[in-house]
Amino acid sequence: MAKIKTIFICSNCGAQSPKWMGKCNTCGEWNTFQEEVISAPSSNKNKGNWYQDSGAKVSEKPKLLQEIKSGSYRRISTRDPEFDRVLGGGIVPGSVILIGGHPGIGKSTLVLQSAMMVDTRILYVSGEESEEQIKMRADRISPVSGECFIYGETEITTILRQAEVLKPSVIVLDSIQTMFIEQVDSSAGSIPQIRESAAELQRYAKANNVAIIIIGHITKDGDLAGPKLLEHIVDTVLYFEGDRHYAYRLLRARKNRFGSTDEIGIYEMIESGLRPVTNPSDVLSGFGHDRYSGNALGIVGEGSRTFLLEVQALVTRAVYGTPQRSATGYDSRRMNMLLAVLEKKCSLPLGFNDVFLNVAGGIKVDDPAVDLALAASIISSLQNVAVPKGMAFVGEIGLSGEVRPVQKVDQKLMEAERMGLETVFISKYSKLSNTHHHKIQIIQIVKVEELLDLFS
Repeated sequence: MAKIKTIFICSNCGAQSPKWMGKCNTCGEWNTFQEEVISAPSSNKNKGNWYQDSGAKVSEKPKLLQEIKSGSYRRISTRDPEFDRVLGGGIVPGSVILIGGHPGIGKSTLVLQSAMMVDTRILYVSGEESEEQIKMRADRISPVSGECFIYGETEITTILRQAEVLKPSVIVLDSIQTMFIEQVDSSAGSIPQIRESAAELQRYAKANNVAIIIIGHITKDGDLAGPKLLEHIVDTVLYFEGDRHYAYRLLRARKNRFGSTDEIGIYEMIESGLRPVTNPSDVLSGFGHDRYSGNALGIVGEGSRTFLLEVQALVTRAVYGTPQRSATGYDSRRMNMLLAVLEKKCSLPLGFNDVFLNVAGGIKVDDPAVDLALAASIISSLQNVAVPKGMAFVGEIGLSGEVRPVQKVDQKLMEAERMGLETVFISKYSKLSNTHHHKIQIIQIVKVEELLDLFS
């Protein structure tokens, strides 16, 4: 009998090695090499039976760039304003979209309710749930407005054969870890299966101008499971973030060939599914609630939208020897930098206190414009003095304690006006547009220690 040939593949970057290695020389990760069986070479390995049966045309000759006509493709609207915003205006025909997220966060619910609302033919393929389970979820979410076909199958070639007969505009696969190709000699979910399945789906999408949405699992570190090559094959990579104990979810674009990666979508998980949050300032700012020390309002920008959010800080005397530091929804390393600046420039005894930071709503914030609001909340909690009502803070704090300007300050001030705020602290170096006449009081500061006058 012929000897079975194996190869070791890095699960992080996809690098190959003839023998096992503890550390990958390509990406530097440890204990990521997995042994996989090399399948025998076959002429049908890189082309599924769907390709031969469909009579696909032979590749055309290369063309000059000047001879190629720029096609005006029409995006497919999901009738979900948040989903369409993150995608850049809708689903592009022929594109491959990968959606990842923690288990139970709502990936399948998001994709299913979008598939039910799209006014076109959809093929929803599930390898994890039965058709009856999907029907039960669909009855709970919303009525069907388009043609949504449910198919329980895990073999890629069989799925694409059915797609050739059904001619859908969008194909949904839940999930890529359950799919396999019969010609590849490895189990479903392995690196070769994920890589070859994604490549086969990408070829089908481009050849037939069919959009494909793939749901993928993620690792404990928050990255998509499988080789990094999977992210390079697809056109768009989306992450569905949030905490299962909170009602709000965020949809972010990590990669998007047809739009911006700065846009986010905000959803609220309710009994009937996911509800788009079109005005996040109302639900994230805590506007109108009673005032407490340690709470402050910040204004952040994500893509084309700007909204208010509430940041919270708790500063208390350290009971044990080493003070505790914890941040939820904010970078912990940036929190340590912010505490060091406040202690040095404002002479605050933060080195002897426990500090806990939290962004209300369970969302994660990357905009540096929230630094000034966090500094105000820390000082407020330490002095046990509440921030005056109707006040917000916008600015980035540097290592020297200077308040630096941020982008889109005019849009942030307009959002403050719309929400009925009275005063906004910004950097003195912010460049305001003369076309906007703001009706709120704008206080421009240079250094972070100027905030101490507010709580004295």
